[in-house]
Amino acid sequence: MKRKLITLFIALGAVFSLYAQEDSLRVTRYVMRSTMAGVGHSNVFETYLSPLEYSGTEVRFMHESMRMTRMLGGNVSGQSLFQINASYNKNISQTAEMYAGLVNWSYALHYQFRMNDDKLKILVGPILDLNGGVVYNRRNSNNPVQAKAYGGLGASGMVIYKFHIARYPLTVRYQANLPLLGVMFSPEYGESYYEIFSLGNGGRNVLFTSLHNNPSLRQMVTLDFPIRNVVMRVGYVCDIQQAKVNNLKSHTYSHDFMIGFVRNLYLLRGKKRISMPLKVTPF
Repeated sequence: MKRKLITLFIALGAVFSLYAQEDSLRVTRYVMRSTMAGVGHSNVFETYLSPLEYSGTEVRFMHESMRMTRMLGGNVSGQSLFQINASYNKNISQTAEMYAGLVNWSYALHYQFRMNDDKLKILVGPILDLNGGVVYNRRNSNNPVQAKAYGGLGASGMVIYKFHIARYPLTVRYQANLPLLGVMFSPEYGESYYEIFSLGNGGRNVLFTSLHNNPSLRQMVTLDFPIRNVVMRVGYVCDIQQAKVNNLKSHTYSHDFMIGFVRNLYLLRGKKRISMPLKVTPF
């Protein structure tokens, strides 16, 4: 009799273990994806190209994907964020033009602190941030281009709050990403790219970065609201990128207003997808 009971308990334990694993796997298949595009103002400063600031119009595209993981008891979410921004700028006297473009990809792992029946979430964790782009000044002849290549590790935080106005559901989010340690490519002061890549006379062109020479911050505020069967998203991006390396100073200040849509999905095998219940959304 005892052997039968022990066998029964072992079988039940195995069943519950498999069910928990399957349930955890289900949760990790729920994903929030959003796509936004927007326009705003840009201020660009590159002493390698010009001693003047240039200001103008910027356009930005953003794609975000977020899902829960099985780390730390299923309380950690992963966020992938891909951005492209391009700007057309002029100096204060409107006599010269500068073009700038940057591609950014980041991946953050956030531990989720859930409060007030999941209406309020506070997320904190590390982030990997990679950037590549170019700044082009039409006035220059010898050195018209400055390449941008940098990345590293940082800290990311997010606050998500869900509420209602009457019976209308809304979700507001604030997020900030702060780079802490990384590397950056930069020519030295007065050094041309021809010297670096053709003559092989490059100096210290790959440098360590931290808050002392790369004090940057990316911030984002979004608001989600449903219109019929579509969840719309509007947002504001404040992107501050600054650096002081090799006796060169640079900054790009971006302020963009964004609009797009959100899809909450459950990923199945192949290409089939179904809608995500609100109670298990990672966002």
